[in-house]
Amino acid sequence: APKGPDMAAAAAPPRSPREFSSNWKALQELLKQKADSPKEPLSTCQTYTKKKHPLKVGNGQEVPAINGNGNGVKAKSTNKMDNGSAKDNPPLAKPKSKKVAMDKNLNGTKSDGKGCKEKKKNGNILKENGDIKHKRRKAEERAEQQPKEAEIWFDDVDPKDIEAAIGPEAAKIARRNLGLETGQSNQSVEQVLVKEKASEGLTRAVAMDCEMVGVGPKGEDSIVARVSIVNQFGKCIYDKYVKPTEEVTDYRTAVSGIRPENINTGEDFKTVQKEVADILNGRILVGHALRNDLKVLFLDHPQKKIRDTQRYKPFRQRVKNARPSLKLLCERLLNVQVQTSEHCSIQDAQAAMRLYTLEKKKWEAAVKNKSNNKNCK
Repeated sequence: APKGPDMAAAAAPPRSPREFSSNWKALQELLKQKADSPKEPLSTCQTYTKKKHPLKVGNGQEVPAINGNGNGVKAKSTNKMDNGSAKDNPPLAKPKSKKVAMDKNLNGTKSDGKGCKEKKKNGNILKENGDIKHKRRKAEERAEQQPKEAEIWFDDVDPKDIEAAIGPEAAKIARRNLGLETGQSNQSVEQVLVKEKASEGLTRAVAMDCEMVGVGPKGEDSIVARVSIVNQFGKCIYDKYVKPTEEVTDYRTAVSGIRPENINTGEDFKTVQKEVADILNGRILVGHALRNDLKVLFLDHPQKKIRDTQRYKPFRQRVKNARPSLKLLCERLLNVQVQTSEHCSIQDAQAAMRLYTLEKKKWEAAVKNKSNNKNCK
């Protein structure tokens, strides 16, 4: 680009109204040329950087063209100076985009001479819009990842394991398929298993559970150490420790909760056996795996009056287990946790009774139908 006093004068800012007026006319001429041009209109920023032709103004001066770097490339003046200096010649300031009143940029929106700033602002807006789209896309992907009911097909799998492996939604579907309660109960175990303000006496149905200790080599054989019986409302009507008839080789405290001091001062076995037999006489006996309890007591009970929650077919079908534990049945059917540490024979009897009362009408109807069918044959 040419250098010299003329160029310095041309690039100096205007100082008089006349200079401002000349500059304004030059910009108006520039806008007129742009309007007549058949090419696609450029944004204000692009117009500023792509001026290549000097514009003539009314006083015969030429506005310097601006190259891509914003530097002047040519400046001429038709006025001859007497002393050869450029000080008396009024300099023309290079056109500034801020003087443009209204212009249209490439995306069709209007700019008030702040195209660059608007572009930056639009960039921020676009970035925010991108963040919103990204969040929306993530939410859609998360919604797509939620398992559908048809996809949960696991058999004999604890819903807690499904929840740990897949998530709470899958566990909820699994519980629904098993016919379990999906809501978490805030009630305590006792509030679920025992009916408040109910009779504490004997009822038509009673539930029994026994705790046992090991005798013989390695404690493999079992003898009764505690007997608990509850009525139909879960109220405890009998609970006694039993003095061992043999030397105990394994107290099984972690499971049975029995300690030496409990049974050493317990009731005599024969006394407990007679008292239990009197209570069970003529009543429906409820329990879990009752065969083991009756075995250690050396008692028998009519089969038609036994309601064993382990052998009840609808329970086995609902939990998909041929020999479900009492803990599993309570967790899936009653939504309560039992046998979390040492077992309690009272709580186990209450749990068995609560399971029975849950299906009492259907259970008794099934027993009655079975009896009628036998009589018909």
